[in-house]
Amino acid sequence: MPWLKLLHISAVVLWCAALLYLPLALATAADDERLVQRRILRLLYTSVATPAALVAIASGTFIFLWQGPLAPWLVAKLAVVALVVLMHASLGLLVLRSERADAPVRCHSCTAVFGASLAGLSTIAWLVLAKPAP
Repeated sequence: MPWLKLLHISAVVLWCAALLYLPLALATAADDERLVQRRILRLLYTSVATPAALVAIASGTFIFLWQGPLAPWLVAKLAVVALVVLMHASLGLLVLRSERADAPVRCHSCTAVFGASLAGLSTIAWLVLAKPAP
């Protein structure tokens, strides 16, 4: 079981880092960077952020199934995780839009995704750290 928690925490850290880095990188690469550099951001999204998200969600599900009881803090955490998954999907749309010349990425879109992701990730961290002891 400890290895599963280590896998979960490692995947969550990697996913969080990508969710916070990519909007900032897209905001700076939106106008003055070449297409090749924006494709690197797409590669980071598809090869790092998305697999990390899938591993984090799958390992978290296995931990829940292994430990059993459904507590109120866990329900709240899962609701916020669902919102973070929506931010991940929004980030994917921004990455795709950055490659299109006819639909440039707006800085306020990147800021909104960054802010919502930061709020969601902070809420999840607070819920996990404030959970009642068994």
